[in-house]
Amino acid sequence: MLFPESPLTGDVCALAFTTCYAIALLRLFEETAKRGVFKQTVNRKLLHLTFGLGFMLFWPLFSSGTRGAVIAALVPGVNILKVLLIGLGIVKDVATVKSMSRFGDYRELLKGPMYYAITITLCCAIYWRTSPVAIAAISNLCAGDGTADIIGRRFGKKKLPYNKDKSFAGSIAMAIAGFTVSVGYMYYFSMFGYVDASSKKVVGFLAVSLVSALVESHPICAKLDDNLLVPLASVLLGTLVFA
Repeated sequence: MLFPESPLTGDVCALAFTTCYAIALLRLFEETAKRGVFKQTVNRKLLHLTFGLGFMLFWPLFSSGTRGAVIAALVPGVNILKVLLIGLGIVKDVATVKSMSRFGDYRELLKGPMYYAITITLCCAIYWRTSPVAIAAISNLCAGDGTADIIGRRFGKKKLPYNKDKSFAGSIAMAIAGFTVSVGYMYYFSMFGYVDASSKKVVGFLAVSLVSALVESHPICAKLDDNLLVPLASVLLGTLVFA
């Protein structure tokens, strides 16, 4: 906490710091999208990777309990509204559309980007930093899914037998990245006393990451959305293995 003697003041300051991070990051990838620094698919996934994971780094700045969780959740929560307004065509923002969409269609924001923002907001507000479930869901959504796409496009020549749009390289990269980042955040939050680092949790994170990778590789993800199904699978399995 920033100000232990005044938790509310500390939460407000933490909110300001975290909001500055979020705005700066979104602005950065809007600029790289406009300037064509990366391919649009890569630009989108880099934002996908960094926003949620960076957001979790700021969680120790907030107070414990429901108030700290809800105030922190305002950061991604505001993006739900932003994505909704742009996705419905009420607000026009070409830079945001380019940075978050696959094909440059503003209506795409109502699917993947919306599910992404909702997942991070709910994981923060409901599970918060004391729950391995939040760590697993956000890590597999951000690090796992983001890495799967980047590695799969670059090295994914060998396709999966049950889904020709997915590769062994992408799925393996997703499981490794999701698991590694999950364990990393477990140790990070354990330094503040929020969770206990244990071999049992490590095994649990491995199980969740493997299942998340399998779910992401299933053809149904193309019909629904991996930003919806991956965190849903992580939350459901995580609730069981971390009970």
